[in-house]
Amino acid sequence: MTGDLQHASVFYTVLGDEKERQDTADALRAATGMLRSEVGRQLSVRLTPTLEFIHDAIPENAGHIEDLLREARERDERVAGLASGATHAGEADPYLKPRDAD
Repeated sequence: MTGDLQHASVFYTVLGDEKERQDTADALRAATGMLRSEVGRQLSVRLTPTLEFIHDAIPENAGHIEDLLREARERDERVAGLASGATHAGEADPYLKPRDAD
């Protein structure tokens, strides 16, 4: 929960499909008054903050990151496969060396 004393943002996560996310959002919206009263009672404060529920898309974002990491690993494996049979375009050591004294 984040916010100031007058307003509190509550981030929540739903493991489910879009309908379950919408149902959860609707339930939280319907229960906001009761939840706000309970927060005020538990905190023993005279002025209870307004609650705002914000869906946190951690599972969706984590899935996307996993897909990106898998793709990066696959590309790295392809590059490593290409590099294993590669040879230098020029000399193996292209750096200039000091000349031996004649």
